[in-house]
Amino acid sequence: MTKKVYELAQLNVGLTLGKSDDPIMAGFYDNLDKINALAEASPGFVWRLQSDEGNATDIKVFDNELMLVNASVWESKDALFQFVYRSAHKDFVKQRKQWFAQWDGPHMALWWVEKGVRPTPLEAKERLEYLAKNGPTPHAFTFRSMFSEPEE
Repeated sequence: MTKKVYELAQLNVGLTLGKSDDPIMAGFYDNLDKINALAEASPGFVWRLQSDEGNATDIKVFDNELMLVNASVWESKDALFQFVYRSAHKDFVKQRKQWFAQWDGPHMALWWVEKGVRPTPLEAKERLEYLAKNGPTPHAFTFRSMFSEPEE
């Protein structure tokens, strides 16, 4: 029997301070393609959620139209962590208060998927809601409460 190989899926959400055409959001939207390209060029990147427009800003899974979602899959926790907190992306994380309101609950959920599996937006939303309700478990967790890949 072949051992299953896993990859790390993530969902990140943000409640924007304005719509895409609001001047307050210009710094975010003006750099979105650059950040997406950086992710795709990062070691360990596998996949990211995107519409025909090339990003996920028009994919709505929450009732609030100002809620943005970003989902991706990575080869490992370290690969995702390096992109989020050690690449040029970290500068945008530091500026998030310029574009995003405080969110009551977790803004990120991580979970393991079998290699080749791509999470749907609704599945990703369910993982985030599960994390908010139940705290970190192997079903949904955070960098601070990481769970190892499932063992067969």
